[in-house]
Amino acid sequence: MYQDKTLTCRDCQAEFVFSAGEQEFYASRGFVNEPTRCPDCRRARKNQRGEGGSQQREMFEAVCANCGAIALVPFRPSGDRPVYCADCYQPRPRY
Repeated sequence: MYQDKTLTCRDCQAEFVFSAGEQEFYASRGFVNEPTRCPDCRRARKNQRGEGGSQQREMFEAVCANCGAIALVPFRPSGDRPVYCADCYQPRPRY
């Protein structure tokens, strides 16, 4: 049914094989487009965008609006909304 295809990477212009197995996998997931990047360029792009899984999330310090402790949060506090430390945030009702 599927046959190996040789494609050209749009980033590095290297040729790579889009195997029959990969084509079957793509079809099973509903993907209709062939890959445009070779595996090395795909991996590099994924790591560059922070999807590699090994990259740490940047954390920011803020003062807890409830107890005054230093809280580490994954967003830059803007000052217009209260920020809570993990201990104070958990018991708060969520809306």
